[in-house]
Amino acid sequence: MAAPARSFLRVALAAALGLSMVLRPGLAAAQLGPGETLIRDTEIEDILHRDADPIFKAAGIDPKGVQIILIGSKDFNAFAAPKVMAVYTGLILQTKNPNELQGVMAHEVGHLAAGHSFRSGEMQRAGMVPMILTMGLGVLAAIAGSGDAAAGLITSAPYFGALGAIGYSREQEGRADQAGATLLEKAGLSGRGLAEFFDNFRYQEVFSQYRRYRFFIDHPLSSDRIEALQGRVAAMPHYDQKDSPEALAEHEVMKAKLDGFINPQVTMTKYDEKDTSYPARYARAIAYYQMKEPDKALKRVDALLAEQPNNPYLWELKGQILFEFGRIPEAEEPQRKSVALKDAPLLHMNLGQTLIALDDTKKVDEGIVELKKALNQEDDNAAAWRMLAEAYDKRGQEGLARLATAEYQFNVGDMRQAREFAIRARERLPKDSPEWRRATDIVLVSKPSRDDLKDLAREGSIAGAQAR
Repeated sequence: MAAPARSFLRVALAAALGLSMVLRPGLAAAQLGPGETLIRDTEIEDILHRDADPIFKAAGIDPKGVQIILIGSKDFNAFAAPKVMAVYTGLILQTKNPNELQGVMAHEVGHLAAGHSFRSGEMQRAGMVPMILTMGLGVLAAIAGSGDAAAGLITSAPYFGALGAIGYSREQEGRADQAGATLLEKAGLSGRGLAEFFDNFRYQEVFSQYRRYRFFIDHPLSSDRIEALQGRVAAMPHYDQKDSPEALAEHEVMKAKLDGFINPQVTMTKYDEKDTSYPARYARAIAYYQMKEPDKALKRVDALLAEQPNNPYLWELKGQILFEFGRIPEAEEPQRKSVALKDAPLLHMNLGQTLIALDDTKKVDEGIVELKKALNQEDDNAAAWRMLAEAYDKRGQEGLARLATAEYQFNVGDMRQAREFAIRARERLPKDSPEWRRATDIVLVSKPSRDDLKDLAREGSIAGAQAR
């Protein structure tokens, strides 16, 4: 296990933001601003990484070290910060093709490459994105607020970010355009999408600030800037490079999935029954799910599975529908299939949650294994720790249950509760075991009292000098 100190600063700052949360199975949301939520979805994150990774590599950035944040909002926006790329759902839905989205991403990475910094006042206010809330089809967070849900599950993975904290001058914007165009060319991608996307919103400069899209408030747009960019990218060797059929298909799937979850009523009109394409049928299945018609949703998911039996996200969706509508035993098989087809932490969590809910000793033990698999990949995933605490409690393993609860509290930023549960865990764990030492680590980094330090020193947990 990783030492808590590794993410201590991140979580401590996260706690200070005091976000409101709406919870339900498969759904957890953290409100950032009016109409904004942090969301997670494995399928969409994978597509976004495939779009962005060539740009990161061109910039000399290791893609594995970048967390892509998906923010549910009708507005469209994006930003890049060290180790973070944030993309708004509104932006994705506005783009016509992958190259346009890649263009905006390259522009944002261009700001980093050009050494542009965040505005200090805004940076202090926005500071960090405290919780990337994960659970199954986490894109459900975009429609948070449903009151008829069963037990809620939180997860958090604090990541550096600065929502709404970036504001650049026109000069910096022009430099970021040029840097973005260079990155696209270096990655073997066309700069056409970048120029065309901005050209589509050329009129933004004539609007008052209150009528502009937020992206163009933080990133001033001008006709001169657009024309300079168009001239630059048109002269580049890869200007005529086209999106691959696979990339175009993935882009449409991503947009359809977001529409289905965020705008289910609109989806039924936008993707009517006459449209028999895969994205349209996928969107309709999700929309029925969101409109609380599980039988219609499952019928459509099964039809898609008949054509794509090796699609882990369809099995994930089927399992999620069954679980959420109380058909928990039926949810196990599709969730097992999703995990067999793809090794992803959110999928392991889904399966673990279902196995624990079955209240069978062997199933609970297996659920513990699945949750540990998720935590091996995301060790600051609070939802997994909370579920693990529940599983250990069902098995009567009180020490481990309290330790898992301490981990959960630590990762949602409640240092006081983390310390209290870690102290209780130590009382029930074998002294000097790895778990006992882990509990001690949490106590040490979560602002222990002087008496706590003295007790730890007497036990030999820490050097006596630390208690003086």
